[in-house]
Parts: sequence; structure tokens; C-alpha cells
Amino acid sequence: MQHDERAGVLVATAGFVLLSVGDAIWKFGVEEWAPTAMAATRYLLGALGLAAILALREGRAGFRVARPGVLLLRSVGVTLATSCFVTALRFIPLVEVTALAFVSPIFTALLAGAFLREPIGRTTWLATLGGFAGVLIILRPSFSDLGPVAFLPLASAFGMSMLVIGNRLSAHSGSPLAMQFQVAAPAALMLWLVAIGGDVSGLPFLAIGTPGILVLAICLIIACMATVAHLLVYLGTVRAGAASVAPMTYVQIIVAGVLGWAVFGSRPDLVALLGIAVIVGSGMFLWHSRAPVALQDEAA
Repeated sequence: MQHDERAGVLVATAGFVLLSVGDAIWKFGVEEWAPTAMAATRYLLGALGLAAILALREGRAGFRVARPGVLLLRSVGVTLATSCFVTALRFIPLVEVTALAFVSPIFTALLAGAFLREPIGRTTWLATLGGFAGVLIILRPSFSDLGPVAFLPLASAFGMSMLVIGNRLSAHSGSPLAMQFQVAAPAALMLWLVAIGGDVSGLPFLAIGTPGILVLAICLIIACMATVAHLLVYLGTVRAGAASVAPMTYVQIIVAGVLGWAVFGSRPDLVALLGIAVIVGSGMFLWHSRAPVALQDEAA
């Protein structure tokens, strides 16, 4: 039993590492093409691949939608999270974007009180204050240079929280594969609408233009890596349990820091490290004090 738990934690951790590697690959691509168009292409390719596998494994039954309203919530969450995250990568160091996105568990705890009627106790409020103190520490130097763009990772975190709440509301309404497809397909459409809106805005970095082969290859690689990563997190969570796997999510910040330094030459200063430590500490405090959200739902 203990062997299974350790193996499950290792499998899930491999999934989290793969997600961070994918984020680093994103950062290469957003310098070459509009980040919103890259996100839209990634989800379109992912949706097509998932549709083919789902059709072979489950047939028509796999495409049935049980709760359209909840599906819309999940899809909007993915659209907001992805478009804001990849756009932020163009302007902000990888480790800082990743760390700020980890405010998501705090947003989730607050949204759970509104949507799921879960009590919001003193622990949640203390974690919220701590998490946003960390956010302010990280953003203090960034905001003066970047302006509102510095808040994109927070918008991404909020979108991810919407997805988690939607996943919990739609629990057991389909297989993990079907749940992934039902998010990816509408999110691809929404992301293309966002990309077109960005192109129309006239902002140079959002101009769609014609992508190169390398950019399209990056989108395909990220789509495959993300699908495999989510599967690993799901399998690891099934074997080890959400409580054992949840703390391993923070390995993404470590991997992002190493890759950001080694690949992009962006070493976080002491102020940024302090902010990251406060966010991670707040998240761990929240996780330790209450039952964590099941990661098999989040993986969808």
C-alpha cells in the first residue's frame, strides 16, 4: 500500500514537472506569434486529438453533455486562465508568472463558499491575506514597469479557480477523457474569438499574421505534453490520493525557477523569492488546514 502511494506521488509529480516544461516551451513561442493565437491553436489541436480518441473509446455517449451551464463555466475558466497566462509569459519571468498563478487555490476556496455553499472560515481568510501579501511583494517592482499587464497571472489564477469549481459541480457526469474534451472543444472556439479580438485591437504583439512551422510545432508539442501531464496527475492521484499529491503541485514553481534561470537567464531577486515563499506558505497552510480539492477533478 505504501509502495503504491509513493509510486502515485512520483507519477503525479512527473505530470507537474511536465506542465512546467510545457510552460517554458510556451515562453519560446510567444515571442514568435500572438500568444492568444498560440493558445487557441493549442486547444484546437488538443480538442481534435481528444475527439478522435473519445470517439474510438466511447462512441456517441462520450460526447453527451449533462450540464451545459457548468460546461460553460469550465470553458470560460479555461479560456481566461490560458489566454492570460500565455500573454503574461511574454512580459513577465516564468517563475513569477507560475508563482502568481498559484493564488488559484485561495480563489477556489473563496469561490467554493459562493458556488458550493462551503463555509469560509478563519483559516481561509488568513491564507487569503497571506497569499495576496505575497502577490503584492512580487508585483511591487513589476507593476511600475508593466502596468496592468502585471495582473494577468492573477486573472489566469481566477480562471483556473472557475475551472476547478466547474469540475466539482460536474463530478461523475462523464469519464475523465470526456470531461477533458468537453472543456477543450468550446475553449478552442472561445480562444479563437479572443485571438481575433486581439488582432482587431491593433496591438502589435496580438497580431495573428501567418505562423511559421516552428510555432505550429510548438503548439502541437504543448497540446500533447499537457494531455499526458494531466493523465499522469490523474493516475497518480487515483493511486496515492489527493491529500498525498496536492503538495507536489508546488514543484512547478521550483521547475519554473530552474528553467527560467538556466534557459532564459531570469533569476528572481530576493524580493521576488520572498513573495514566492509567502504564496507557497499560504497555499500549504490552506491545504494542511482543510480537505484539498480532488486533483482528479482538476485534471479534467
